[in-house]
Amino acid sequence: MALDPARVVSQLRELQELTGDENGAQRVAWTETWDTARAWLDGLLSGLPLERERDEAGNDWWTLRGDDDRAVLIGGHIDSVPNGGWLDGALNVVAGAEVLRRIAEGATPPLTVRLVNWADEEGARFGRSLFGSSAASGSMADQDELRELKDRDGVSLPDALAASGVDLDRALEARSQLESAAAYLELHIEQGPVLESMGLPLGAVLGTYGVERWRITWTGQAAHAGSTPMDKRRDALAGAAKLALEIREIAARVGNGAVCTSGGVICKPGIVTSVVETAEQLLDQRHLDASSLAELLDAAQAASWRFAQEENIEVDWERIWSIEPILFDPSLIDLCDEACREVAGVSHRLPSGPLHDAAEVARAGVPTVMIFVQSLRGLSHTKLEDTREEHLELSVQALDRLADATIARVAGG
Repeated sequence: MALDPARVVSQLRELQELTGDENGAQRVAWTETWDTARAWLDGLLSGLPLERERDEAGNDWWTLRGDDDRAVLIGGHIDSVPNGGWLDGALNVVAGAEVLRRIAEGATPPLTVRLVNWADEEGARFGRSLFGSSAASGSMADQDELRELKDRDGVSLPDALAASGVDLDRALEARSQLESAAAYLELHIEQGPVLESMGLPLGAVLGTYGVERWRITWTGQAAHAGSTPMDKRRDALAGAAKLALEIREIAARVGNGAVCTSGGVICKPGIVTSVVETAEQLLDQRHLDASSLAELLDAAQAASWRFAQEENIEVDWERIWSIEPILFDPSLIDLCDEACREVAGVSHRLPSGPLHDAAEVARAGVPTVMIFVQSLRGLSHTKLEDTREEHLELSVQALDRLADATIARVAGG
């Protein structure tokens, strides 16, 4: 059977109806709705000569055996954030299923081809993103911390995993799944405005940004709002406010795609009649270049110490999480760029600000690349997320051509 990109769009609409509501997609990992989506995806591939497996981390695999055990992987995730969009994650696995179907209904491929649905990419319920792919890559070094995670209802992560048949203590055994991997391919909506601003449907992804994520605590002195002169105040919020504005200038100075975000400030005592005594500020910094990422952090910390002195307050930095920039395989980027040009006539190479399972696979040493398809208005993680259907169909065609080119490259190498 020939590739049918329109069928992918139709299936995505079907999934939207099955697992969404008036607020958007509700396929949060480790929930019944997510299980429904996983079973639905499995049904798309029924009747094909595939080996089906769920590994120790809850990742689902469909394997088409080829003449060689070396495998080209096509992957993604079907879980969503609460009230999410109809394409984030789902596009990559549904398109991958269509490509796998096309290959399976032809002659035996020279290499093994595998589709993977990674478990809990979003981390929406427990705050731990890339769960399944980090287990498979072997980078899940925070298992003791994972045992302490709970959702807003007080359910622990290990208990939620157990309800889905996953034992946290065995999750790292999923590493065996990548032993034969020769390449990893992933299609995703851009989740940003770059391709739309350039009038382009598709692009080849260079890699994923490195991330520095910190909690900054500013400490001053609570005092009565009415009786404390302005020049006598030790206002913790003043430091946080200055830094929130300064990081814009820092990002502009470093440039080349640098982004800095002050994602939240919690003030105490948090009443209108008191000067703020403590302000807990969240900071997220991202860049594709490791030295530039370090420059962002150094500049923000230096600025915070200056502001603390100016306001006669104290400041303390606590790292929440970090990941180094991940650069994708240059030869696969070339193949991806060529596939985009073949189906769309044009292409563009761009980095990814959001993280993806592809980053974890690349960290494990597997040659990796991603295709981006344009996102309307750059919106994602919202029910307003959308992409033109003709662009979705082009992205399926590009993934299909990239899969063929990669199989030929690996088999011939």
